[in-house]
Amino acid sequence: MPEVNNLSDILVSGLINIETTLRIDSFPVPYFPVTYPFFGINSTVSAVGYNVAKALTVLGNKVNFLSVTGRDLAGEVVRKTLTGDNISGAYVLQSIEKTAQSVILFDRDGKRQIHVDLKDIQEYIYPEEIFFEAIKDCSLAVLCNINFSRPFLRKAKEMNKVIATDVHVISNLYDGYNQDFMRYADILFMSDEGLPCHPVEWVKELLNVYGTEIIAVGLGREGVLLSVKRDNFIERIPAVYTRDVVNTIGAGDAVFSSFVHFYNKTGDPYEAIKKAVVFASYKIGCHGAADGFLDEHTLNELCSDIYKSGK
Repeated sequence: MPEVNNLSDILVSGLINIETTLRIDSFPVPYFPVTYPFFGINSTVSAVGYNVAKALTVLGNKVNFLSVTGRDLAGEVVRKTLTGDNISGAYVLQSIEKTAQSVILFDRDGKRQIHVDLKDIQEYIYPEEIFFEAIKDCSLAVLCNINFSRPFLRKAKEMNKVIATDVHVISNLYDGYNQDFMRYADILFMSDEGLPCHPVEWVKELLNVYGTEIIAVGLGREGVLLSVKRDNFIERIPAVYTRDVVNTIGAGDAVFSSFVHFYNKTGDPYEAIKKAVVFASYKIGCHGAADGFLDEHTLNELCSDIYKSGK
């Protein structure tokens, strides 16, 4: 794996959209013509690329964020939100007609169902020259599994950049859509939802096929399964409690973002994952997928308290 540089910027290439969340009582959702879930519907700017870019920014990184929005009102909302979050919109291009949207249903138990309308983003080709400008001062590239990031995998590898990605829900080692992302990743995250076997067996199969240096499988309330190839290490890192859970949407993005931040800073995957589970635990005490992020100083203080007290 290429070495990280704690003085470098981080490149994030991924989706940003308008996200609407709806709180429901339980799954499956019974049919009813009209409901009135007061304060249970919220719309905001979100999506994996944005969530990661915002979390990394709050943690203190300078982020070069590559994305695509529409030439519409939603695209203007996105740009204003980025400005308010101190994330540069220089590499967020208004190059398609309509901005992507998503609707997420979630219940009190943390179950969720995500509906994503990507519009025509999957056919969009992000300009190569802008990518090269954005990545030149970065040692680590977060390349989210959206089609416009796909050509950057080989280019980032050829430039000796550390590549981090999250393929989310997956069940096939040779998944046609995600195979490129898994093959090129130095740091590979995913959820245990949908795995065809026990997470430990899955990780061993991934190592056999791809030889990935660092693999992390989110286990929900059970924590994270971490694999570090160089140390022949595969163990579960338990979840921790920081405050009551409000909404688990975005928890995986939070773990991933915090891990990337601390790994980029220290090169230590074990410290990074322990801090990442605390970061995510605190984050899910908020409603929004991109809310509840701690800055590094506050997170370090919370980690010190939690791991000393054994919570």
